[in-house]
Amino acid sequence: MSVYKEKNSGTWRVVYRTTDWTGAEKQSTKRGFKTRREAVAWERETLTMAKGDLDMTFKSFTEQYELDVRTRLKENTWGMKEHIIRTKLVPYFGRLKMNSITAQQIIRWQNELMNYRDEQGNPYSPVYLKTLHSQLSAIFNHAVKFYNLRENPCRKAGGMGKNKSREMAFWTKEEYLKFSDAEMDNPIAYYAFEMLYWCGIREGELLALTPADFDLEKGTVTINKSYQRINRQDCITTPKTEKSNRTIWMPRFLTEEIRDYLSQLYGIKDTDRIFPLTKNTLHREMDKGAKAAGVKRIRIHDLRHSHISLLIDMGFSATAIADRVGHESIDITYTYAHLFPSKQVEMADKLECERSLGNVTEKQG
Repeated sequence: MSVYKEKNSGTWRVVYRTTDWTGAEKQSTKRGFKTRREAVAWERETLTMAKGDLDMTFKSFTEQYELDVRTRLKENTWGMKEHIIRTKLVPYFGRLKMNSITAQQIIRWQNELMNYRDEQGNPYSPVYLKTLHSQLSAIFNHAVKFYNLRENPCRKAGGMGKNKSREMAFWTKEEYLKFSDAEMDNPIAYYAFEMLYWCGIREGELLALTPADFDLEKGTVTINKSYQRINRQDCITTPKTEKSNRTIWMPRFLTEEIRDYLSQLYGIKDTDRIFPLTKNTLHREMDKGAKAAGVKRIRIHDLRHSHISLLIDMGFSATAIADRVGHESIDITYTYAHLFPSKQVEMADKLECERSLGNVTEKQG
């Protein structure tokens, strides 16, 4: 690479060569450096990145990390990662060399975040803290796996936060019915909440639904996509997980409600969204409806918890529930274990019977 001064502007430029994955070389130019020193520093850092040398800065490595992983992730997933990297990681670690960041520095970063308080005196939630630490650790794991970093300093530092910050919230059937009555003056919101509560689908899955997804003769709805709002653009993506692709049987009353709702959507095409709402709109409706119904305010996602808790109360197994809501059965078992009726007494009684039966057989022998 070479550094030159521009005659007209007085700024500096770097002329350099890169080699792509096929081995082909091409020449590129980077302009606009105010001083030769800035140009040389950029030249040196770029050469370090090209070699995969971890003497590069953390900020430079995050740029390489983006090149490596972004195409493998959903756009909204990368968007969340990028926000954390840009706002919470680069400001602290950006200028440090990747191969010199220590566990002690990570602990100091953790302490700053755990001690943070906003204007109302509120700290970051435990779940958010864990998310931040997990993203930092993921970057170092990538460096260990693909760029020969000796070890991940996050492992020595230990984690922060926890997976769950609060007890799961949900509505009983009676609470939901009060809420739905309060929503009947707004048909689009009413039918949207009916789908969320009685089918247990995710918010993004709801907002991606089209007429083609329904088979009203069979009474089914097929979940095969999700709606996201990314960079002020409506985006339809694949569902959250492979297991999320599923067909749900609706109760008859809901099938008739959706039939009635679709009949009101004049001129709608099979591929048009039937709930052209934003997530913010649903949240505002949740606020309004909960207040009008006199029930506690829960999150939109808690309607999914409410559906699952209703199915558990009705006696369905974890496996059957998992198939309906697009979870793994083991996730249902662990996440909702406290809602399943205890079998301990029944187990003890059956073991007692087995023991007694064994004694009788022994005596008869």
